[in-house]
Amino acid sequence: MSTKRYDVAVVGAGVFGAWTALELSRRGKSVALLEAHGPGHSRSSSGDESRIIRMGYGADEIYTRWSQRSLVKWKELFATTGNSELFKNTGVLWMAAANDPTLHATREVLTRCGVPFRSFDRAALASKCSQINLQNVGEGVYEPDSGVLMARRAVAATVAEAVRLGAEFRLVAVGAPGGSGKLDAIYSVNSGEPFFANTFVFACGSWLKKLFPSLLGQRIFVTRQPVFYVSVPAGDDRFAAATLPTWLIQNDECYGMPDLESRGLKVAIDRHGETVDPDTQSRLVSEAEIADVRAYVAKRFPALKDAPIAETRVCQYENTSSGDFLIDRHPEMSNLWFAGGGSGHGFKHGPAVGEYVAGQLLDGAKPEPRFSLASKLTVQNRAVF
Repeated sequence: MSTKRYDVAVVGAGVFGAWTALELSRRGKSVALLEAHGPGHSRSSSGDESRIIRMGYGADEIYTRWSQRSLVKWKELFATTGNSELFKNTGVLWMAAANDPTLHATREVLTRCGVPFRSFDRAALASKCSQINLQNVGEGVYEPDSGVLMARRAVAATVAEAVRLGAEFRLVAVGAPGGSGKLDAIYSVNSGEPFFANTFVFACGSWLKKLFPSLLGQRIFVTRQPVFYVSVPAGDDRFAAATLPTWLIQNDECYGMPDLESRGLKVAIDRHGETVDPDTQSRLVSEAEIADVRAYVAKRFPALKDAPIAETRVCQYENTSSGDFLIDRHPEMSNLWFAGGGSGHGFKHGPAVGEYVAGQLLDGAKPEPRFSLASKLTVQNRAVF
């Protein structure tokens, strides 16, 4: 049985764990990347085909700046690895009722951060997006340089690059560590094989609360989130990326993407669903969920009122009370760190998270208070969108 000791063992090869492993490998550290099911697997929050990358975050400037940094690093990774098709520059259009305070704050932050954008009034929206019924929508903010990341393949590309730089990827499920003080090893739940490391980073998404129930069981909220791909009419290019941008409608709590790679119009209702277990929840959409999305599509996209649903996915969010990330040290195990709480908006930020974690571990960089464990409450009060 191996007694090799790594500088860092990263548990979880979703977007946070993959980028953490990559950034540590780039800095010459020996890394074990341990994953129970595979990078971007179908039960993970980093799975499915696509995720939005946008700069607009209302007044939350930290996330605008992290998105800026992350888009640069995603593009660099894709260029280096020959995967330029994994970013789709669709543009992102955020719409809301007239005089929406979140859009007002977004424009202020985008201006301050030097992000190109255009403001649209109702007439400009109607001209750009005639496919959309704009009832109760009065204004929009359009980011021409933003778009979509092809999610599961982007995670796989990140892991492959980390491995190329020396990280060791292992398909293994590890058990929850216990005790206090400095952790020496974690162990395979199947074989008992130990993985020794100087530092451990648990970036396992929805499984964080299952591995650390007493500490995180009431601070990570895992909810069911279905998404739908709606077929577009034959020969109809109104829903292609060249014609329809990626879109978010603030007052609907809904978002979607154009017909990418011929999969159909992606539609997702962003309200948090029922609490679920990521290991046991059904991955089949329910009749009620189908009815909800059909009614929504009929309202906002009249041309697709009777269009068949081509594909569905059921994943999950794992939000903290506010929606801010959890990136902090375990209070009782000095060399164990958490990197999670990203669902709903975290995927795009993978590169910035990886840099931040590396900075905490290797440089003693100043921590961000919003990411602290102490700031995570036991009652949801969503503040980040």
